[in-house]
Amino acid sequence: MTVYDERREELEKHAFMMGKARGHLAVTLDVLTDALVLVGQHGVYCQSARQPGKPAMDIQIILKSLNDAKELISGVMAELKRTKENAALNTQA
Repeated sequence: MTVYDERREELEKHAFMMGKARGHLAVTLDVLTDALVLVGQHGVYCQSARQPGKPAMDIQIILKSLNDAKELISGVMAELKRTKENAALNTQA
């Protein structure tokens, strides 16, 4: 089963609210957030020997990568929204 089958309802709901591209990106952010939660929970149990109180280095790298991906996707969503708003303003003029 593909992600499109597994998350069909979510994808349809967000596509209806935001348009297909932004809707799919919103669901992608949700998937990344779920992954961050799971990795964060794992980081509680896999502590760094060099940095007490912090997750192991590989967990820290994974968390940073996931957070960076979320930031990039959020930027794309904001740009798509600005483009849509500018197009709407240009058609009104």
